[in-house]
Amino acid sequence: MTPAARLAAAASVLDSIAHSRQPAEVVLKAWSAANRYAGSKDRRAIADRVYKVIRARGRLVWAMGGREDGRALVIGSLSLIDGLPLDEIEALHSGEGYGPRPLSKQERGRITSAPGELPGWVAAGLPEFVVEDFKTTFGDRWTEEAHELMAPRAPIDLRVNLAKTTVAGVEAELTEAGLTPQRTPWSAAGLRLSAEPPPNVQALEAFKQGHIEIQDEGSQVACWLTGVEPGMTVVDYCAGGGGKTLGLAMLGQPVATKAAVAEAPAAPVAVWSPVGGDGQGAVVQPKPKAKPVAEMGIRLFAYDVVQKRLDNIRPRLSRAGVSADLRLLGQNGGGVEDLVRQADVVLVDAPCSGSGTWRRRPEDAWRLKPEEVERLHALQVQILGRAAELVKPGGRLVFVTCSMLRGENEATADAFEENNPAFAPVPVAEALKTANLTDAARERLGQLAEGHRLRLSPASTGTDGFFAAVYERTA
Repeated sequence: MTPAARLAAAASVLDSIAHSRQPAEVVLKAWSAANRYAGSKDRRAIADRVYKVIRARGRLVWAMGGREDGRALVIGSLSLIDGLPLDEIEALHSGEGYGPRPLSKQERGRITSAPGELPGWVAAGLPEFVVEDFKTTFGDRWTEEAHELMAPRAPIDLRVNLAKTTVAGVEAELTEAGLTPQRTPWSAAGLRLSAEPPPNVQALEAFKQGHIEIQDEGSQVACWLTGVEPGMTVVDYCAGGGGKTLGLAMLGQPVATKAAVAEAPAAPVAVWSPVGGDGQGAVVQPKPKAKPVAEMGIRLFAYDVVQKRLDNIRPRLSRAGVSADLRLLGQNGGGVEDLVRQADVVLVDAPCSGSGTWRRRPEDAWRLKPEEVERLHALQVQILGRAAELVKPGGRLVFVTCSMLRGENEATADAFEENNPAFAPVPVAEALKTANLTDAARERLGQLAEGHRLRLSPASTGTDGFFAAVYERTA
Protein backbone atom coordinates (compact mmCIF):
# COMPACT_ATOMS: atom_id res chain seq x y z
CA MET A 1 0.00 0.00 0.00
CA THR A 2 1.14 3.55 -0.69
CA PRO A 3 1.38 6.06 2.20
CA ALA A 4 -1.71 7.79 0.79
CA ALA A 5 -3.68 4.53 0.68
CA ARG A 6 -2.75 3.87 4.30
CA LEU A 7 -4.19 7.26 5.27
CA ALA A 8 -7.44 6.48 3.46
CA ALA A 9 -7.64 3.13 5.22
CA ALA A 10 -7.00 4.74 8.62
CA ALA A 11 -9.81 7.24 8.00
CA SER A 12 -12.16 4.38 7.11
CA VAL A 13 -11.24 2.45 10.26
CA LEU A 14 -11.78 5.56 12.40
CA ASP A 15 -15.28 5.96 10.95
CA SER A 16 -16.00 2.31 11.76
CA ILE A 17 -14.82 2.78 15.35
CA ALA A 18 -17.02 5.86 15.71
CA HIS A 19 -20.09 3.85 14.72
CA SER A 20 -19.28 0.81 16.85
CA ARG A 21 -19.10 -0.16 20.50
CA GLN A 22 -16.30 -2.59 19.75
CA PRO A 23 -12.74 -1.88 20.95
CA ALA A 24 -10.52 -0.23 18.36
CA GLU A 25 -8.32 -3.32 18.36
CA VAL A 26 -11.27 -5.50 17.31
CA VAL A 27 -12.28 -3.10 14.52
CA LEU A 28 -8.69 -3.03 13.23
CA LYS A 29 -8.55 -6.84 13.19
CA ALA A 30 -11.84 -6.97 11.27
CA TRP A 31 -10.47 -4.51 8.72
CA SER A 32 -7.32 -6.59 8.29
CA ALA A 33 -9.37 -9.77 7.80
CA ALA A 34 -11.44 -8.07 5.10
CA ASN A 35 -8.40 -6.58 3.35
CA ARG A 36 -5.92 -9.43 3.04
CA TYR A 37 -3.80 -7.51 0.53
CA ALA A 38 -2.50 -5.28 3.34
CA GLY A 39 0.89 -6.50 4.54
CA SER A 40 2.17 -6.46 8.10
CA LYS A 41 3.89 -3.07 7.66
CA ASP A 42 0.68 -1.64 6.19
CA ARG A 43 -1.40 -2.93 9.11
CA ARG A 44 1.08 -1.55 11.62
CA ALA A 45 1.17 1.88 9.96
CA ILE A 46 -2.62 2.05 9.81
CA ALA A 47 -2.98 0.99 13.46
CA ASP A 48 -0.38 3.54 14.56
CA ARG A 49 -2.24 6.31 12.72
CA VAL A 50 -5.58 5.24 14.20
CA TYR A 51 -4.30 5.27 17.77
CA LYS A 52 -2.46 8.57 17.28
CA VAL A 53 -5.73 10.12 16.18
CA ILE A 54 -7.83 8.59 18.96
CA ARG A 55 -5.45 9.73 21.70
CA ALA A 56 -5.46 13.29 20.33
CA ARG A 57 -9.08 13.29 19.23
CA GLY A 58 -10.24 16.28 21.28
CA ARG A 59 -7.47 18.50 19.95
CA LEU A 60 -7.99 17.32 16.38
CA VAL A 61 -11.75 17.90 16.44
CA TRP A 62 -11.11 21.37 17.78
CA ALA A 63 -8.50 22.10 15.11
CA MET A 64 -10.76 20.86 12.31
CA GLY A 65 -13.64 23.11 13.30
CA GLY A 66 -15.70 20.50 15.08
CA ARG A 67 -15.54 17.84 12.39
CA GLU A 68 -15.37 14.30 13.79
CA ASP A 69 -15.13 12.18 10.64
CA GLY A 70 -12.09 10.02 10.03
CA ARG A 71 -10.88 12.00 7.03
CA ALA A 72 -10.81 15.30 8.95
CA LEU A 73 -9.09 13.75 11.93
CA VAL A 74 -6.38 12.15 9.79
CA ILE A 75 -5.75 15.44 7.98
CA GLY A 76 -5.50 17.22 11.33
CA SER A 77 -3.07 14.61 12.64
CA LEU A 78 -0.73 15.12 9.70
CA SER A 79 -0.50 18.79 10.57
CA LEU A 80 -0.71 18.88 14.38
CA ILE A 81 0.97 15.59 15.29
CA ASP A 82 3.34 14.88 12.39
CA GLY A 83 4.07 18.54 11.71
CA LEU A 84 3.89 18.18 7.93
CA PRO A 85 3.68 21.35 5.84
CA LEU A 86 0.70 22.00 3.58
CA ASP A 87 2.41 20.92 0.35
CA GLU A 88 3.28 17.47 1.75
CA ILE A 89 -0.25 16.98 3.08
CA GLU A 90 -1.65 17.95 -0.33
CA ALA A 91 0.69 15.49 -2.03
CA LEU A 92 -0.80 12.72 0.12
CA HIS A 93 -4.29 13.83 -0.94
CA SER A 94 -3.95 13.81 -4.70
CA GLY A 95 -6.91 11.50 -5.25
CA GLU A 96 -4.78 9.09 -7.27
CA GLY A 97 -5.04 5.34 -6.86
CA TYR A 98 -6.48 4.35 -3.51
CA GLY A 99 -5.44 7.58 -1.80
CA PRO A 100 -7.82 10.19 -0.35
CA ARG A 101 -9.37 12.89 -2.51
CA PRO A 102 -7.78 16.37 -2.70
CA LEU A 103 -8.15 18.80 0.18
CA SER A 104 -11.11 21.13 0.15
CA LYS A 105 -10.73 24.87 0.63
CA GLN A 106 -12.13 24.54 4.13
CA GLU A 107 -9.69 21.73 5.05
CA ARG A 108 -6.78 23.70 3.66
CA GLY A 109 -7.84 26.70 5.71
CA ARG A 110 -8.13 24.71 8.95
CA ILE A 111 -4.58 23.31 8.83
CA THR A 112 -2.99 26.62 7.84
CA SER A 113 -4.77 28.83 10.37
CA ALA A 114 -3.25 29.63 13.76
CA PRO A 115 -4.72 27.25 16.38
CA GLY A 116 -5.23 29.93 19.03
CA GLU A 117 -5.44 29.21 22.73
CA LEU A 118 -6.87 25.77 23.44
CA PRO A 119 -9.55 25.26 26.10
CA GLY A 120 -8.26 23.31 29.11
CA TRP A 121 -10.13 20.12 28.25
CA VAL A 122 -8.79 20.16 24.69
CA ALA A 123 -5.21 20.67 25.85
CA ALA A 124 -5.60 17.90 28.45
CA GLY A 125 -7.07 15.49 25.90
CA LEU A 126 -10.12 14.66 28.03
CA PRO A 127 -13.84 14.70 27.26
CA GLU A 128 -15.07 18.11 28.39
CA PHE A 129 -17.60 16.86 30.94
CA VAL A 130 -15.02 14.99 33.09
CA VAL A 131 -12.68 17.94 33.60
CA GLU A 132 -14.43 19.30 36.72
CA ASP A 133 -14.36 15.79 38.22
CA PHE A 134 -10.59 15.62 37.61
CA LYS A 135 -10.02 19.08 39.06
CA THR A 136 -11.91 18.16 42.23
CA THR A 137 -9.99 14.92 42.64
CA PHE A 138 -6.47 15.95 41.67
CA GLY A 139 -6.38 19.72 42.15
CA ASP A 140 -3.41 21.38 40.45
CA ARG A 141 -2.18 17.96 39.24
CA TRP A 142 -5.24 17.29 37.09
CA THR A 143 -3.52 18.02 33.75
CA GLU A 144 -0.64 15.69 34.61
CA GLU A 145 -3.10 12.95 35.52
CA ALA A 146 -5.03 13.54 32.31
CA HIS A 147 -1.90 13.41 30.14
CA GLU A 148 -0.62 10.16 31.66
CA LEU A 149 -4.06 8.60 31.30
CA MET A 150 -4.54 9.52 27.65
CA ALA A 151 -1.19 10.01 25.95
CA PRO A 152 1.32 7.19 26.57
CA ARG A 153 0.85 3.60 25.52
CA ALA A 154 0.55 1.33 28.54
CA PRO A 155 3.06 -1.45 29.25
CA ILE A 156 2.03 -5.11 29.46
CA ASP A 157 1.71 -6.29 33.05
CA LEU A 158 1.78 -9.99 33.91
CA ARG A 159 0.78 -11.83 37.07
CA VAL A 160 2.95 -14.83 37.80
CA ASN A 161 0.91 -17.86 38.83
CA LEU A 162 2.55 -18.67 42.16
CA ALA A 163 0.49 -21.83 42.40
CA LYS A 164 2.69 -23.30 39.65
CA THR A 165 5.98 -21.42 39.58
CA THR A 166 7.98 -18.48 40.92
CA VAL A 167 8.59 -14.94 39.75
CA ALA A 168 12.27 -15.70 39.27
CA GLY A 169 11.42 -18.79 37.25
CA VAL A 170 9.16 -16.83 34.89
CA GLU A 171 11.76 -14.08 34.60
CA ALA A 172 14.19 -16.67 33.29
CA GLU A 173 11.57 -18.11 30.90
CA LEU A 174 10.75 -14.74 29.40
CA THR A 175 14.38 -13.70 29.15
CA GLU A 176 15.15 -16.92 27.30
CA ALA A 177 12.28 -16.07 24.93
CA GLY A 178 14.04 -12.83 24.04
CA LEU A 179 12.01 -10.47 26.25
CA THR A 180 13.17 -8.09 28.99
CA PRO A 181 10.79 -8.48 31.95
CA GLN A 182 10.99 -6.09 34.89
CA ARG A 183 9.63 -6.64 38.40
CA THR A 184 6.57 -4.53 39.15
CA PRO A 185 7.11 -2.14 42.07
CA TRP A 186 3.96 -2.90 44.09
CA SER A 187 2.80 -6.46 43.37
CA ALA A 188 5.23 -9.15 44.49
CA ALA A 189 3.74 -11.46 41.84
CA GLY A 190 4.03 -9.04 38.93
CA LEU A 191 6.30 -8.65 35.91
CA ARG A 192 6.19 -5.90 33.31
CA LEU A 193 6.95 -5.97 29.58
CA SER A 194 7.36 -3.00 27.27
CA ALA A 195 4.53 -2.39 24.83
CA GLU A 196 7.04 -1.46 22.11
CA PRO A 197 7.24 -3.69 20.26
CA PRO A 198 4.01 -5.31 21.46
CA PRO A 199 4.72 -8.88 22.63
CA ASN A 200 2.42 -11.75 21.66
CA VAL A 201 1.99 -12.99 25.23
CA GLN A 202 -0.48 -15.74 24.38
CA ALA A 203 2.06 -17.36 22.05
CA LEU A 204 4.60 -17.70 24.86
CA GLU A 205 5.17 -21.13 26.39
CA ALA A 206 4.92 -19.55 29.84
CA PHE A 207 1.36 -18.48 29.01
CA LYS A 208 0.38 -21.84 27.51
CA GLN A 209 1.66 -23.62 30.63
CA GLY A 210 -0.39 -21.38 32.90
CA HIS A 211 2.62 -19.69 34.45
CA ILE A 212 1.43 -16.17 33.64
CA GLU A 213 -1.74 -14.16 33.07
CA ILE A 214 -2.08 -10.69 31.61
CA GLN A 215 -3.25 -8.49 34.48
CA ASP A 216 -2.49 -4.84 35.18
CA GLU A 217 -0.56 -4.30 38.38
CA GLY A 218 -3.36 -2.14 39.76
CA SER A 219 -5.77 -5.04 39.35
CA GLN A 220 -3.32 -7.30 41.16
CA VAL A 221 -3.10 -4.84 44.05
CA ALA A 222 -6.90 -4.86 44.30
CA CYS A 223 -6.81 -8.66 44.69
CA TRP A 224 -4.18 -8.54 47.41
CA LEU A 225 -6.18 -5.97 49.44
CA THR A 226 -8.76 -8.68 50.11
CA GLY A 227 -6.47 -10.39 52.61
CA VAL A 228 -7.52 -13.86 51.42
CA GLU A 229 -5.98 -16.72 53.40
CA PRO A 230 -6.31 -20.52 53.21
CA GLY A 231 -9.50 -21.84 54.77
CA MET A 232 -11.63 -18.83 53.84
CA THR A 233 -14.90 -18.67 51.92
CA VAL A 234 -14.38 -16.05 49.21
CA VAL A 235 -16.79 -14.47 46.74
CA ASP A 236 -15.86 -12.61 43.54
CA TYR A 237 -19.25 -10.98 43.08
CA CYS A 238 -18.68 -9.48 39.60
CA ALA A 239 -16.30 -11.91 37.92
CA GLY A 240 -16.38 -10.33 34.45
CA GLY A 241 -13.42 -11.56 32.42
CA GLY A 242 -12.08 -13.54 35.37
CA GLY A 243 -8.75 -11.77 35.97
CA LYS A 244 -9.37 -11.21 39.67
CA THR A 245 -11.04 -14.62 40.00
CA LEU A 246 -7.80 -16.23 38.87
CA GLY A 247 -5.77 -14.05 41.22
CA LEU A 248 -7.93 -14.98 44.19
CA ALA A 249 -7.89 -18.66 43.20
CA MET A 250 -4.09 -18.59 43.18
CA LEU A 251 -4.09 -17.35 46.77
CA GLY A 252 -6.12 -20.32 47.92
CA GLN A 253 -4.23 -23.19 46.35
CA PRO A 254 -3.08 -25.97 48.72
CA VAL A 255 0.65 -25.86 49.36
CA ALA A 256 2.37 -29.21 49.93
CA THR A 257 4.65 -29.17 52.98
CA LYS A 258 6.35 -32.13 54.58
CA ALA A 259 5.45 -32.68 58.19
CA ALA A 260 8.30 -32.40 60.66
CA VAL A 261 7.96 -36.06 61.52
CA ALA A 262 8.66 -37.01 57.93
CA GLU A 263 11.95 -35.18 58.00
CA ALA A 264 13.29 -37.21 60.97
CA PRO A 265 14.69 -40.73 60.54
CA ALA A 266 11.82 -43.16 60.39
CA ALA A 267 11.63 -45.26 63.57
CA PRO A 268 10.92 -48.98 63.06
CA VAL A 269 7.49 -50.35 63.95
CA ALA A 270 6.61 -53.83 65.02
CA VAL A 271 3.92 -55.62 63.04
CA TRP A 272 2.58 -58.93 64.44
CA SER A 273 3.32 -61.97 62.28
CA PRO A 274 2.60 -65.67 62.88
CA VAL A 275 6.21 -66.50 61.96
CA GLY A 276 7.67 -64.10 64.48
CA GLY A 277 10.77 -62.03 64.02
CA ASP A 278 11.53 -60.46 67.38
CA GLY A 279 10.92 -63.50 69.50
CA GLN A 280 7.41 -62.37 70.41
CA GLY A 281 5.57 -62.92 67.14
CA ALA A 282 6.38 -59.53 65.62
CA VAL A 283 8.30 -58.58 62.52
CA VAL A 284 10.22 -55.31 62.60
CA GLN A 285 9.41 -53.17 59.54
CA PRO A 286 10.51 -49.65 58.61
CA LYS A 287 8.05 -46.95 59.59
CA PRO A 288 6.08 -45.70 56.55
CA LYS A 289 7.16 -42.32 55.27
CA ALA A 290 4.86 -39.51 56.28
CA LYS A 291 2.76 -38.17 53.42
CA PRO A 292 2.90 -34.47 52.53
CA VAL A 293 0.37 -32.41 54.44
CA ALA A 294 -1.65 -29.91 52.41
CA GLU A 295 -2.86 -26.67 53.84
CA MET A 296 -6.55 -26.04 53.46
CA GLY A 297 -7.46 -24.07 50.32
CA ILE A 298 -10.22 -21.51 49.96
CA ARG A 299 -13.80 -21.98 48.82
CA LEU A 300 -14.03 -19.53 45.93
CA PHE A 301 -17.31 -18.56 44.31
CA ALA A 302 -17.31 -16.39 41.18
CA TYR A 303 -20.57 -14.78 40.07
CA ASP A 304 -21.60 -12.92 36.93
CA VAL A 305 -24.87 -12.04 35.24
CA VAL A 306 -23.63 -13.26 31.83
CA GLN A 307 -23.14 -17.00 31.36
CA LYS A 308 -20.76 -16.54 28.43
CA ARG A 309 -18.32 -14.67 30.63
CA LEU A 310 -18.33 -17.51 33.13
CA ASP A 311 -17.83 -20.06 30.36
CA ASN A 312 -14.80 -18.09 29.15
CA ILE A 313 -13.24 -18.29 32.61
CA ARG A 314 -13.26 -22.12 32.71
CA PRO A 315 -10.36 -22.76 30.30
CA ARG A 316 -8.32 -20.06 32.05
CA LEU A 317 -8.82 -21.78 35.41
CA SER A 318 -7.84 -25.09 33.86
CA ARG A 319 -4.68 -23.69 32.30
CA ALA A 320 -3.69 -22.08 35.60
CA GLY A 321 -4.35 -25.27 37.56
CA VAL A 322 -6.72 -23.51 39.95
CA SER A 323 -10.41 -23.84 40.66
CA ALA A 324 -13.52 -21.81 41.44
CA ASP A 325 -17.25 -22.46 41.67
CA LEU A 326 -18.66 -20.42 38.76
CA ARG A 327 -22.27 -19.34 39.27
CA LEU A 328 -24.78 -17.34 37.26
CA LEU A 329 -26.10 -14.35 39.18
CA GLY A 330 -29.73 -13.41 38.70
CA GLN A 331 -30.53 -9.97 37.30
CA ASN A 332 -32.00 -9.00 40.67
CA GLY A 333 -29.21 -10.58 42.69
CA GLY A 334 -30.74 -14.05 42.99
CA GLY A 335 -28.74 -17.26 43.26
CA VAL A 336 -26.64 -16.36 46.30
CA GLU A 337 -29.01 -17.39 49.08
CA ASP A 338 -26.79 -20.18 50.40
CA LEU A 339 -23.94 -17.74 50.96
CA VAL A 340 -25.74 -15.00 52.88
CA ARG A 341 -23.51 -14.03 55.83
CA GLN A 342 -21.19 -16.94 55.04
CA ALA A 343 -18.27 -15.27 53.24
CA ASP A 344 -15.00 -14.25 54.88
CA VAL A 345 -14.22 -12.02 51.89
CA VAL A 346 -16.40 -10.49 49.19
CA LEU A 347 -14.72 -8.65 46.32
CA VAL A 348 -16.98 -6.36 44.28
CA ASP A 349 -15.24 -5.25 41.09
CA ALA A 350 -18.25 -3.19 40.10
CA PRO A 351 -19.32 -2.25 36.56
CA CYS A 352 -17.91 1.19 35.75
CA SER A 353 -16.93 3.57 32.98
CA GLY A 354 -13.52 1.93 32.61
CA SER A 355 -11.99 5.42 32.57
CA GLY A 356 -8.96 4.07 34.42
CA THR A 357 -8.06 2.04 31.31
CA TRP A 358 -8.26 4.86 28.76
CA ARG A 359 -4.52 4.61 28.10
CA ARG A 360 -5.26 1.10 26.77
CA ARG A 361 -8.62 1.89 25.12
CA PRO A 362 -8.61 5.64 24.40
CA GLU A 363 -11.63 5.29 22.12
CA ASP A 364 -13.81 4.67 25.18
CA ALA A 365 -13.14 8.21 26.46
CA TRP A 366 -15.06 9.67 23.54
CA ARG A 367 -17.94 7.24 23.86
CA LEU A 368 -18.67 8.03 27.51
CA LYS A 369 -21.59 10.35 28.29
CA PRO A 370 -22.57 12.07 31.58
CA GLU A 371 -25.80 10.11 31.85
CA GLU A 372 -23.84 6.84 31.63
CA VAL A 373 -21.75 7.80 34.66
CA GLU A 374 -24.94 8.54 36.60
CA ARG A 375 -26.43 5.20 35.56
CA LEU A 376 -23.30 3.31 36.57
CA HIS A 377 -23.18 5.02 39.98
CA ALA A 378 -26.76 3.94 40.73
CA LEU A 379 -25.97 0.40 39.58
CA GLN A 380 -22.85 0.25 41.75
CA VAL A 381 -24.78 1.30 44.86
CA GLN A 382 -27.33 -1.42 44.16
CA ILE A 383 -24.73 -4.13 43.51
CA LEU A 384 -22.57 -3.22 46.51
CA GLY A 385 -25.57 -3.36 48.83
CA ARG A 386 -26.53 -6.83 47.59
CA ALA A 387 -22.99 -8.16 47.77
CA ALA A 388 -22.62 -6.90 51.35
CA GLU A 389 -25.33 -9.33 52.46
CA LEU A 390 -22.93 -12.22 51.83
CA VAL A 391 -20.26 -10.98 54.27
CA LYS A 392 -20.26 -12.69 57.65
CA PRO A 393 -19.58 -10.79 60.90
CA GLY A 394 -15.87 -10.03 60.99
CA GLY A 395 -15.60 -10.58 57.23
CA ARG A 396 -14.14 -8.15 54.70
CA LEU A 397 -15.84 -6.34 51.82
CA VAL A 398 -13.67 -4.74 49.12
CA PHE A 399 -15.27 -2.36 46.61
CA VAL A 400 -13.20 -1.82 43.45
CA THR A 401 -13.60 0.02 40.15
CA CYS A 402 -11.24 0.71 37.26
CA SER A 403 -12.56 4.26 37.10
CA MET A 404 -10.91 7.65 37.63
CA LEU A 405 -14.18 9.48 38.29
CA ARG A 406 -15.51 10.64 41.68
CA GLY A 407 -19.01 10.36 40.29
CA GLU A 408 -18.57 6.59 40.47
CA ASN A 409 -15.90 5.96 43.11
CA GLU A 410 -16.28 8.29 46.08
CA ALA A 411 -19.96 8.87 45.33
CA THR A 412 -20.69 5.14 45.53
CA ALA A 413 -18.56 4.60 48.64
CA ASP A 414 -20.29 7.54 50.36
CA ALA A 415 -23.72 6.15 49.55
CA PHE A 416 -22.81 2.67 50.76
CA GLU A 417 -21.43 3.94 54.06
CA GLU A 418 -24.52 6.01 54.69
CA ASN A 419 -26.85 3.07 54.06
CA ASN A 420 -24.80 0.32 55.78
CA PRO A 421 -23.82 1.25 59.35
CA ALA A 422 -22.99 -2.42 60.06
CA PHE A 423 -19.80 -2.00 58.00
CA ALA A 424 -16.77 -0.24 59.45
CA PRO A 425 -13.89 1.15 57.37
CA VAL A 426 -10.67 -0.88 57.35
CA PRO A 427 -7.55 1.30 56.97
CA VAL A 428 -5.75 0.59 53.72
CA ALA A 429 -2.53 0.52 55.73
CA GLU A 430 -3.90 -2.57 57.49
CA ALA A 431 -4.99 -4.22 54.23
CA LEU A 432 -1.50 -3.65 52.77
CA LYS A 433 0.01 -6.06 55.29
CA THR A 434 0.21 -9.02 52.93
CA ALA A 435 3.13 -10.97 51.52
CA ASN A 436 1.82 -10.39 48.00
CA LEU A 437 2.73 -6.71 48.17
CA THR A 438 6.24 -5.32 48.27
CA ASP A 439 7.70 -3.16 51.03
CA ALA A 440 7.67 -0.29 48.54
CA ALA A 441 3.93 -0.81 48.09
CA ARG A 442 3.27 -0.64 51.80
CA GLU A 443 5.14 2.65 51.97
CA ARG A 444 3.96 4.37 48.79
CA LEU A 445 0.38 3.10 48.68
CA GLY A 446 0.04 3.78 52.37
CA GLN A 447 0.94 7.41 51.65
CA LEU A 448 -1.61 7.64 48.84
CA ALA A 449 -4.43 6.08 50.86
CA GLU A 450 -7.10 8.22 52.47
CA GLY A 451 -8.05 6.06 55.40
CA HIS A 452 -9.89 3.05 53.99
CA ARG A 453 -9.83 4.35 50.40
CA LEU A 454 -7.06 4.02 47.84
CA ARG A 455 -6.76 5.56 44.40
CA LEU A 456 -4.23 4.31 41.82
CA SER A 457 -3.50 6.07 38.54
CA PRO A 458 -0.99 6.09 35.68
CA ALA A 459 0.57 9.32 36.99
CA SER A 460 0.77 8.39 40.69
CA THR A 461 1.48 4.65 40.61
CA GLY A 462 2.25 3.74 36.98
CA THR A 463 -0.80 1.47 36.88
CA ASP A 464 -4.20 1.72 35.28
CA GLY A 465 -6.63 3.88 37.24
CA PHE A 466 -8.26 2.01 40.13
CA PHE A 467 -10.27 2.90 43.20
CA ALA A 468 -10.69 0.64 46.21
CA ALA A 469 -12.53 0.95 49.53
CA VAL A 470 -12.17 -1.67 52.27
CA TYR A 471 -14.76 -2.53 54.94
CA GLU A 472 -15.43 -5.06 57.69
CA ARG A 473 -18.84 -6.22 58.88
CA THR A 474 -19.11 -5.46 62.57
CA ALA A 475 -22.68 -6.66 63.16
